[in-house]
Parts: sequence; structure tokens; C-alpha cells
Amino acid sequence: MRSTRIAISAAMLGTLALPVLSATTASAVPAAVSAAPASSCSSLPPLPYEVHAKAVTIRSKASSKSTALGVLYKSHKFSVSKKSGNWLYITDKSTGVKGWVSGTYVYRDVRMCLD
Repeated sequence: MRSTRIAISAAMLGTLALPVLSATTASAVPAAVSAAPASSCSSLPPLPYEVHAKAVTIRSKASSKSTALGVLYKSHKFSVSKKSGNWLYITDKSTGVKGWVSGTYVYRDVRMCLD
């Protein structure tokens, strides 16, 4: 019984020591890889604006109480020309309507930079 415990303990220690030993030998590899130029995530251009709702009302002014001019759907192509507070002035290229949309529903996704 005692020899079985010793054998099991030795096997467990061996399995625990194996990742530690392989990590020390693998640590020399990143030094060669780091010599390649790494591009910073922050140097990449910002992500495009996207509609994060089924549809967004296009308004005449940057106010939720202003006149509705049209509807911007997810499938529509659009461009953003200026920003005022949390409102974006857009041109809906699918319908030709120009106006303001809320930045709550139309915004850029955030790029995740992992070091």
C-alpha cells in the first residue's frame, strides 16, 4: 500500500514538473520571434461605424424631439461626416437621406489590444 502511494506521488510530481520544464525551454523561442517588427494595435485605423439596432431614426436636428426624416437600417450603407455630442450627422447612401442619428445606436466597435 505504501509503495503504491509513493508511485502515485512520483507520477503526480512528474506530471507537474513536465510543464515547468517545457516552459523553460520554450522561453528561449520568443526572443527570436520578438526580433520581428510588431505592429501596435493602437496604430491601426479606427473601426467603421455600425448600426447596433434593427433600425435607427434619422432626425433633422441633433435632438430626439426633432422631425424624423427617415430610417437607417442595419443593411444600409452610410457615411458619417460630423459629430455633435452623442449625435452623428450621417448620409444614408442607400436612400440619400441626410440627418442626425443617436450615437447610442450608431457607433464604432472598440478594438481589443492584447499584449
